Amino acid sequence: MIGRFKNEGKIFYGKIEDDRVIVDRGLYCDTFLLSELEPLPPAQPSKIICVGLNYSDHAKELGMPIPEKPLLFLKPPSSVIGHLGNIVYPDKTKHMDYEAELAVIIGRRCRNIHAADADSVIMGYTCFNDVTARDLQKEDIQWTRAKGFDTFAPVGPYIAEAALDVSDLRIRTRVNGEMRQDSSTSNLIFDVPSLIEFISGIMTLEPGDIVATGTPPGVGELVIGDEVEIEIEKIGVLKNSVVQSIPS
Repeated sequence: MIGRFKNEGKIFYGKIEDDRVIVDRGLYCDTFLLSELEPLPPAQPSKIICVGLNYSDHAKELGMPIPEKPLLFLKPPSSVIGHLGNIVYPDKTKHMDYEAELAVIIGRRCRNIHAADADSVIMGYTCFNDVTARDLQKEDIQWTRAKGFDTFAPVGPYIAEAALDVSDLRIRTRVNGEMRQDSSTSNLIFDVPSLIEFISGIMTLEPGDIVATGTPPGVGELVIGDEVEIEIEKIGVLKNSVVQSIPS
């Protein structure tokens, strides 16, 4: 696992080994206790590319046909928060939902990548919560407003390295300890390599960009005071609390 941390004003990546973080400085390594460091979102994306309706069991749940091509939308970088960060419930919505997703972190600048070469541009994988103002999504033709509020892209806690096989990992959501989503990435309609090929054929991907691969069935509502956990097998648990917005 690789994490992004802050310590004494300095921001750096480090390899996590049990309760310690190893930071490669070139000629030597620094070692920190995990508890000494402030965890940060594991990536600083120039863009967050999300895929809609990409689980076969979710399409079945909604009674919708399987898409012929990936359905894409974007979230702004300003929506990113990390593990243990607070999701702020905007006063402009009356209904806010969680959506558990496997996220791909891009490792190098790329364009027009073939699916067979996708692993060469991937830094690793992490957990993602595509928080959505569902009532606003239903009002609008496009989804930018519903998906783009500050704090609506929790991501983390750490990055599982690219060698991980993500073709059949259990993905779950718990709200206040209660299971709400429980599926497997084996139900993805478009797998990670095909998504990288499709997206990179449209836009240049930059290091740190996030590709959120879609959510399984069981999407549901969050309210102020909830604690939501997104867990993906072999990757970790992303935990966030929902708090009330402060009037401006």
